[in-house]
Amino acid sequence: MAPSLLAADFSRLEEQVAGVEAAGAEVLHLDVMDGHFVPNISFGIPVIASLRKRSRMFFDAHLMIVDPMRYAEPFVKAGCDHLTFHIETVEAPDRVIEHFRSLGVSVGVSLNPTTPVESIEAIVDNVDMVLVMSVWPGFGGQTFIAEVLPKVEILRERLASHQRLEIDGGIDVDTVAEAARAGADVLVAGSAVFGKPDPVGAMKELHRLAQEAVKAGGGRVEPHAAKPSGD
Repeated sequence: MAPSLLAADFSRLEEQVAGVEAAGAEVLHLDVMDGHFVPNISFGIPVIASLRKRSRMFFDAHLMIVDPMRYAEPFVKAGCDHLTFHIETVEAPDRVIEHFRSLGVSVGVSLNPTTPVESIEAIVDNVDMVLVMSVWPGFGGQTFIAEVLPKVEILRERLASHQRLEIDGGIDVDTVAEAARAGADVLVAGSAVFGKPDPVGAMKELHRLAQEAVKAGGGRVEPHAAKPSGD
């Protein structure tokens, strides 16, 4: 499970992040929005830099921005361990991957709900993680788009054992099991964790449901599976 900061109470960020970390969360998902690629603005470098001083979690930055090359270095300097860019925003994804790696972080590529797997075929072997959006990026609390699950299944077969497959959007107690069964091994949850009265309990319940679903289905289960390789 990778709790998403977007859904946290921003008046209590340190408290809420510390709570899920103490409960065993290893990855903090950071949804960075620029108001151009997506119709919303979330948070940026100062917030991440402040949290970095208070947390040892793996900072997984999802850059929903039109120019990931330009801002990659500042995000890394702020403390991000991993950067994911959207394939829809770049013309030369190989150059983006090379630049991100030169900064010392692991690299992910993200696909919007209707973006086909074929769009990343040329570069998929060069990334540490693929992120499948199961909602349209830009806002938290949306309804899970189940039609992306066949894409998750295809990618699970396509990716190597060291590569992670992340899913983001609408993950809650009703959808986490099917996302895990399809092959996602990094499950981002925002409202279903930080939007609950007991975020820690909610996160643990989601993790339990995902683990049980994968074990029952004979799928992939690994300890500490949330961290992309290269961290």
